[in-house]
Amino acid sequence: MSKINRNKKELSPEQAKELLDTLRIRFEKNMDRHKGIEWVKVEERLAARPEKLWVLDEMEITGGEPDIVDYDKETSEYIFYDCSAESPKGRRSICYDLEGLESRKEHQPENNAIDMAATMGVELLTEEQYRFLQQFGKFDTKTSSWIVTPPSIRKLGGALFGDHRYDHVFVYHNGAQSYYAARAFRALLRV
Repeated sequence: MSKINRNKKELSPEQAKELLDTLRIRFEKNMDRHKGIEWVKVEERLAARPEKLWVLDEMEITGGEPDIVDYDKETSEYIFYDCSAESPKGRRSICYDLEGLESRKEHQPENNAIDMAATMGVELLTEEQYRFLQQFGKFDTKTSSWIVTPPSIRKLGGALFGDHRYDHVFVYHNGAQSYYAARAFRALLRV
């Protein structure tokens, strides 16, 4: 799905309809992810916040396959997570953050997870959120995803990632400057 004007961060009416159709179909195919949530209410919320549609489109075009997996009763927000089986293809081969990227003397990747998420308008999943997502299926069985790293670990040069192997969710570490063809990041969006 291409943007008409990426600088304005908005979709044309045709693009919005196409994205809403994609999201609705995914929502209906995966009802176990969002029991008790009605699509019509989600669509009303999205219609009132068109800037969120642009962000969802960014999640979609980078391969995240966003879907609702939670509802925050305190803030009355629907929470979309990247639900692609493997880490989003359009976000792979990136370092954890700018500091990690800049510390590479050669073979620098084009981007990093923290800045890419900020540009898209999404939040990286925390370890708790990553583990929560895994209750809806087996995600990252062949790939891995950067997750929010505590400052104490990041200060020492490390960054965390998660994956699903051997019927278990693992959270592990790498240097923040590392990047792999099979590692991206998973994100969430509150609407």
